[in-house]
Amino acid sequence: MTSPTAVVLRDLGLGDLLVAVPALRLLRRALPDHEIVLVAPAALSPVVSLIEAVDTHVRDLLSYSSEDHARPDVAVNLHGRGPESHARLDALAPRRRIGHAAPGWDGPAWTEDPARSERRRWCDLVAAALGVDGAADDLRLPGRRAVRGGPVVVHPGAAFGSKRWPAARFAVCAAVLQAQGHAVVVTGSDDERRLTAEVVARAGLPPDADLGGRTDLAGLLDLVAAASLVLAGDTGVSHVATAFGTPSVTLFGPVPPTQWGPPPGGPHVVLGDDTVRRGERFADDPDPALLAVTPEDVLAALPSPLGTVPA
Repeated sequence: MTSPTAVVLRDLGLGDLLVAVPALRLLRRALPDHEIVLVAPAALSPVVSLIEAVDTHVRDLLSYSSEDHARPDVAVNLHGRGPESHARLDALAPRRRIGHAAPGWDGPAWTEDPARSERRRWCDLVAAALGVDGAADDLRLPGRRAVRGGPVVVHPGAAFGSKRWPAARFAVCAAVLQAQGHAVVVTGSDDERRLTAEVVARAGLPPDADLGGRTDLAGLLDLVAAASLVLAGDTGVSHVATAFGTPSVTLFGPVPPTQWGPPPGGPHVVLGDDTVRRGERFADDPDPALLAVTPEDVLAALPSPLGTVPA
């Protein structure tokens, strides 16, 4: 007899997946006999493989439904609230639907609350539907337990300009850290090579410190797991640091850290000025909340002796 299936849609980016890990664990606890099938981008496979709550990873619902699968027992929308994501799961004709309220879907209404974390949103959804509860801060991933003491990882890129702290400011921090004797590397995607090269040049780092376009996701996971510090904007890399317990400083712009930041406490620092936040996530220029943060603010926030500024 085959196990009943729960198909979960979270077809988003790296950070989006990592903040949903606590909700996936709640689902696993509530449905211990189900096969948990996660629909997420194929590129995230190295991360999905570390989430013990997931049994099967598929790249899209089309490939899943076209294969010989039984009708899902449960469809869980951890993707969003819009009609498109609901329709994608409805096409599987699940026996039960878990998601936010929409035509044909029972559930809680979608609300925007700056004080409520994104990880809490999805845990509350699963808890309300299945009668379980658990810590929304259960973000840590197993595996890749490297000895801490690797390089400082500086990640200047972000998907949108609103989240990009100026390259010159990243370079100031990188230069100070190098002057203190720390190994510093600058990471980025293939599309961010010009940005990583600029930071490396401005900071006076050696050419081999530029890892722009030179690490795949698995390599980035290993790098962050061993790093002594991660300095980044509000991006997937900062969520990886949270998942591995790597000390980090994350710079927040259009969204507040109460929504997308790490749990309070632990080896993580968040910076950003809530009083000037514009909140336009898809803007081309940095949010004022981000620009309010100076290199001196970052260096002062680092654990000593990392943050000591040379005289």
